[in-house]
Amino acid sequence: MEPSLENAAPGSSAPASAEDGGAAEAHAHAHHLDGPIKLAISAIGVVFGDIGTSPLYAFRETFAGHHKLTLDAMHIMGVVSLIFWSMMVVVTLKYVSIIMRADNKGEGGSLALLALISGRTRNKRWSQGIILLGVFATALFYGDSMITPAVSVLGAVEGLTIAAPGFGALVLPLAVVIIVGLFSIQRSGTSKVGLFFGPIMLAYFLVIATLGVISIAKSPEILWALSPAYAFEFFADDPLRAFLALGSVVLAVTGAEALYADMGHFGRNPIRRSWLYFVLPALILNYMGQGALLSRDGMTALQSPFYLLAPEILRLPLVILATMAAIIASQAVISGAFSVTQQAIQLGFVPRLRIEHTSASTAGQIYIPIVNWALLVMVLLLVLSFRTSSNLTSAYGIAVTGAMTIDTCLLAVVLFRLWNWPTYFAAPLLALLFVVDGAYLAANMTKIPDGGWFPLLIGLIVFVLLTTWSKGRQLMIARMRDSAMPMKVFIQSAANTATRVPGTAVFMTSTAEGVPHALLHNLKHNKVLHERIILLTVKIMDEPYCPDHGRCHLEHLDNGFHRMILKYGFMQEPDVPAALARIEDCGASFRMMDTSFFLSRQTLLPSDHPGMMIWREKLFAWMLRNAESAMEFFRLPTNRVVELGSQVEI
Repeated sequence: MEPSLENAAPGSSAPASAEDGGAAEAHAHAHHLDGPIKLAISAIGVVFGDIGTSPLYAFRETFAGHHKLTLDAMHIMGVVSLIFWSMMVVVTLKYVSIIMRADNKGEGGSLALLALISGRTRNKRWSQGIILLGVFATALFYGDSMITPAVSVLGAVEGLTIAAPGFGALVLPLAVVIIVGLFSIQRSGTSKVGLFFGPIMLAYFLVIATLGVISIAKSPEILWALSPAYAFEFFADDPLRAFLALGSVVLAVTGAEALYADMGHFGRNPIRRSWLYFVLPALILNYMGQGALLSRDGMTALQSPFYLLAPEILRLPLVILATMAAIIASQAVISGAFSVTQQAIQLGFVPRLRIEHTSASTAGQIYIPIVNWALLVMVLLLVLSFRTSSNLTSAYGIAVTGAMTIDTCLLAVVLFRLWNWPTYFAAPLLALLFVVDGAYLAANMTKIPDGGWFPLLIGLIVFVLLTTWSKGRQLMIARMRDSAMPMKVFIQSAANTATRVPGTAVFMTSTAEGVPHALLHNLKHNKVLHERIILLTVKIMDEPYCPDHGRCHLEHLDNGFHRMILKYGFMQEPDVPAALARIEDCGASFRMMDTSFFLSRQTLLPSDHPGMMIWREKLFAWMLRNAESAMEFFRLPTNRVVELGSQVEI
């Protein structure tokens, strides 16, 4: 079934367009006027954790993984060259230089980009296919968010087998303890812990760069690997092995999509500066140092070229530092899962879920219990099933390369439809990116039997859930709209005959036309109408932020009836009482003690002409029953809410 961004969160309506310039003004509050250096350091602490911990296992797996390579000069130089140019093409060119320019009023990520594209291409025949691709990229992210903590923490803790071989048996239990502890602290928030993220990652990158430089100094000939000629020579001499090696080389760029997704937190320029001037040089130096070490020590160093770069006396401190970096990388992915889920709720792809704020000052710091515990269970299953980071790397990569390929598809739409780049310039660039992404994706497909099936299975399950909810909401809203009585007819017939009682009644409705079902049921059972009646619709826009001055649209109807539309961006959380308190042109000010909120709870009925397959209807009904109450979602006062049931056929 085809999802649509025209469906928003339950109890809300379709995304609307923001006033020109308004969202940009509203988004300004999300960025403190910090200096560029402070923002760059903060970005290092949050954005680069995933890609920063790749040296723990990426280089090793290229030679010791499921498709082993011969430890000779040609292969070592070829792999180093492939890693360097992968970082330059995939991260520096594609994400840092191009995709990060495609922001949605400052926000990045697959859903933000999807909302931006959807707003411009909604009437195109191929727009539904683009939406499906974007939703599938989001689904793949959840598979990636399960594997990243598992492989990062295991890869770091496995350094114990090098630094203190006698404690090798503690690797798995220690990894489990760290992971459980990490997920357990999410409820309390990470704002205080986050203050230490930047300096720790700063120290981590400085250390791995220094270790790389020391190793390069012993074998300076490794510097020739910066030439792409060695990558081409690798493919010319051993094409099959070179192709299979891409499945492990891509591990060096996992986390590249985080640069784009986290752009809204730090801004485009701090992330670019951090990458170009600090993170990229540190990673390249470390990978080249590992290559130099392998060229000198061969199989002796292959057990763990990352940890064996360090002198024996420094290996245990390096294990501790790398473990802290892995925890930070995992924290960034978990926080990203919360943020993506919140966006998906607002854009109408996920039912309402309980969202808790962990910071009074930072709106983006949230905690979603069901997502947190579901991720914990899946991460523990991965750790206990695969047991080593080497085994987990078989499952890692395919979700990342799939999402990267989809990002290139979305970029093609941006270049041709939004930016109107000339074909002679855009086509060669896209051809290069599609060749690179396609090669990585194809190489990772060979890992499906060895564990690559896991993120694909998770992605497929999440994709079905997202599209089922989106399509079900569309059908339900359409049925309710079709059966709704015109408001003008209702006011003329019922409003003049019903008894009016003091106070204000707010009827929440998902459509901005017709009579809400809750209003009809209230009149039928209680036979009264309040003096002031507000027909309230919350619209989630396809832009991240809506300014306060453009939030409310009010239409005055006859006989004390008013239709109100509240607009929110998909990065904002609706707060209906706060919005009502700011309204001054609807009679007396709103007092919560004199206001009652009426909600409608839908019950689905079987239909003779179902809009979805029966199993999807049942899945949608289950999701509807388990959705968070609209009372909590819209922050309504608990003692002022009346919920009335209605039946809907889809």
